[in-house]
Amino acid sequence: MAGSGVREYKRRIRSVQSTQKITKAMKMVAAAKLRRAQESAEASRPYTETLRDVLARLAGVSADVEHPLLEKREEVKKVGYIVVTADRGLCGAYNTNIIRAGNLAMAQDERGIENRIIAVGRKGRDFFRKRGGLDAEFINLGDNVSFVDAREIGQYITNAYENGELDEVYVVYAKFVNALRQVPTVSQLLPLEPPSEDEPTEEHFVDYIYEPSAEAILVSLLPRYIGSQIYHAMLEAKASEHGARMTAMGNATQNAGEIIDNLTLEMNKARQASITAEILDIVGGAEALNKGGK
Repeated sequence: MAGSGVREYKRRIRSVQSTQKITKAMKMVAAAKLRRAQESAEASRPYTETLRDVLARLAGVSADVEHPLLEKREEVKKVGYIVVTADRGLCGAYNTNIIRAGNLAMAQDERGIENRIIAVGRKGRDFFRKRGGLDAEFINLGDNVSFVDAREIGQYITNAYENGELDEVYVVYAKFVNALRQVPTVSQLLPLEPPSEDEPTEEHFVDYIYEPSAEAILVSLLPRYIGSQIYHAMLEAKASEHGARMTAMGNATQNAGEIIDNLTLEMNKARQASITAEILDIVGGAEALNKGGK
C-alpha cells in the first residue's frame, strides 16, 4: 500500500511538472507579445492626443458646424456599448473585469433605456449572447491589431448612429498601465463632442490658416476620429490582455512549483514511512526467528 502511495505521488508530480512547463512557456510567449503590443499602444497615444487637439482647435473656429455625429438626441432610447475583450482566456480576471465594468455602467444608467452590445472579442460575445442584447460581434481579430478592423467597427457604429439605431455609444476597454495593472475604462464615443482645451484662448486659434475651410476639415476628421478612438482602445486592450496573461501564467508557474514542493515532501514522508515499516517487519521477523531457535 505504501509503495502504491509513492507511485501516486510521483504520477501527480509529473502531471504538475507538465502543466508548469506549459504555463512557463505561455508566460514567455505573452511577455514577447506584450513588448510589441505595449510599443504599439504607446505609439498610438500621441496620434490620438494630437487628433483630439486638432478637433479642439477646429471646434473653436467652427462652432456652428452641423454633422450627424455631433447631433445630440433629445430623447435617448438605445445606447450601444462596444465591449473589447479577448478571444481567449488564461489571463486571470482580465475579461471578467471588463465585462463587470460594462455591466456596472449599464446598471448605473437610470434612464430606463435599451442597451445594445457590440462585442469585440470572443469572451465578451459569449457572455452577452447568453444574456441577450448582442447587436454585433467582431471576433478572431488576432494578436496584431489592424486599423482596418477598427475602421470596420467604426463604420458600423457610425451607420447605426446616423440611422437612429443608436442614440449614444460608449467603448469599454482596459487601459494599459503596466503588466500588473490594467484599468477598466468606459468612455463616451458618440455623440461626439470635440474635446476642448482646459483654458482655450483666442491666441490658440489664430496661428492657423485652414484650407479649404475649418468646417470642411472638421467634417472630414470626425469619421477618422471615431476609427482612431476604437483603434486606440483595441491597442490598449491587446497590451492589457498580454500583460494580464503574462502575470497570470507567472503566478500559475509559481503555484505549480509550490505544489510540486508539497507533493515531494509528502512523497518523501510516505517513502520514509514505507522504509520504516519494512525495517520493523524485518526486525520483528528476526526476533521471532531468534525466539524460535531458543
